[in-house]
Amino acid sequence: MSQQSLQDNYSGVFDGRVGYGQKPAIVVVDFINAYTTPGSPLYASGVVDAVLASVDLLDIARRNGILEVYTRVIYSPHGMDGGVFVRKVPVLRKMVEGEPLADIVPELPPAPQDVIINKQYASAFFGTSLAPMLTSQGVDTLIVTGCSTSGCIRATAVDGMQYGFRVIVPRECVGDRHPAPHEANLFDIDSKYGDVVSKAEAMEYLASCVQATSV
Repeated sequence: MSQQSLQDNYSGVFDGRVGYGQKPAIVVVDFINAYTTPGSPLYASGVVDAVLASVDLLDIARRNGILEVYTRVIYSPHGMDGGVFVRKVPVLRKMVEGEPLADIVPELPPAPQDVIINKQYASAFFGTSLAPMLTSQGVDTLIVTGCSTSGCIRATAVDGMQYGFRVIVPRECVGDRHPAPHEANLFDIDSKYGDVVSKAEAMEYLASCVQATSV
């Protein structure tokens, strides 16, 4: 199927836009050393690029008082809390507290006011307090950055939409280990679950939002 026929096939059915709301939050999904350290089984050069692209986006959000939530994958030493997921992807068992590969990348250090959530599955929402926390803060728009596009980003986008948030994915700020699943999942997210936009567009929106986070 040609690229043109693909667009024609989706046109008028899967090309709606969710747009931006009034109060955004940033979710930084699993930007951890495991994906950016050469020699790590999970290393992905596309994630390295996405980390670097996210620095100024997170900076402008922080300057404007926008809530930033970081996630990382952490399991108990026996891995039982990983269920079938760690059976499917055994390398994840290495992600335990104290393992340097499980730490958030130094290029994007969380600030004291940021929130760090430990998760065990792909979606940042599954089994975590993310949804009620965002709701309690009056958030209606979710800017999703992180990795990987075909895994945790897609799962977070789907759940974000299902929880009623406007999901926005800045293209340059998410990454995967191969361009094919990266592009395919960006296409699906943009078609059905949220809006995939340029980093420049997302930054322009964040620059227009000055928020006071409630407690």
